[in-house]
Amino acid sequence: MFFRKKTPQARWRQPEGMGIDDVRTEQSICTGEKTIGFYDRHRNLLLHPQLVRTPQDIADFYHGYGWEPPAAGPREAGPGQ
Repeated sequence: MFFRKKTPQARWRQPEGMGIDDVRTEQSICTGEKTIGFYDRHRNLLLHPQLVRTPQDIADFYHGYGWEPPAAGPREAGPGQ
C-alpha cells in the first residue's frame, strides 16, 4: 500500500576506476556526430562510447549506470580536462 520512488538500477558496469566525474562527450569535426563515454586522460580517448542524437540519449546513458544526469550536463572531452 505504501508507494516509494524507485531508484535507478544499474544495467551496465563502468570501467575500473572510473565514475560519474569521468563522463564526457565528444563531437566529430567531420560529421558532427556526438558520442558520450568515460574519458581516459592517459590514452586521450572515450571508453564505452555511445552515439548521442537527443538529450534523452544522454539521460539514458546515465540511467544505464544507475546515476542521475547532472543538471549542467556532461563536460566536453579534450586535452587538459
